[in-house]
Amino acid sequence: MRLVLTGRHLDISPGLRTLVDRKLVRLERLLGNSIVSAQVVCVRQKDRLEADVTVHMRGDHILAGRATAATWTSALTTVVDKIERQGAKVKGKWKERKRRVTSNRQDDGPGEAVAAPVDGQAAVAPPAGPRVVRVTRTHLKPMSVENAALELSATGDAFLVFRNAETDALNVLLRRRGGEFGLLEANR
Repeated sequence: MRLVLTGRHLDISPGLRTLVDRKLVRLERLLGNSIVSAQVVCVRQKDRLEADVTVHMRGDHILAGRATAATWTSALTTVVDKIERQGAKVKGKWKERKRRVTSNRQDDGPGEAVAAPVDGQAAVAPPAGPRVVRVTRTHLKPMSVENAALELSATGDAFLVFRNAETDALNVLLRRRGGEFGLLEANR
């Protein structure tokens, strides 16, 4: 995190710089690598001290806070508390968005809507039975059983679905363990 520390009507002492660094560590623990930079302006007025902190985060989020107190410690503590609340809100929105995306991604398959609404939306019940992982569409060309056996032995697949040229019916040629082929014919 890049830190810009500015003092108005005062010189920035090493003790004040250390205090600011210690307070901003709390923000770094909460928000992690999402903090890009922080700008801290310390202002001394007649009888009060003012701390103005602006934190720039990824995604063009800006967290800002201002506090006035009698000591630098209490002013910086107050302003960092304000920014922590803002940061927790932004972080919660990020997590909620991630939850929403992953839950939508799982609902790709067909399902029935359940009558009990959850957060204003109908919940989708998981589909009953085994899940279809992959669908392959192919044009079934007519061929003889011998040609299908040659094609199956050339490809190394476990089975071949083809249209029998002699009967014009759908057939499945299966590879068996002994190197033989099995033929499934559909009854009409």
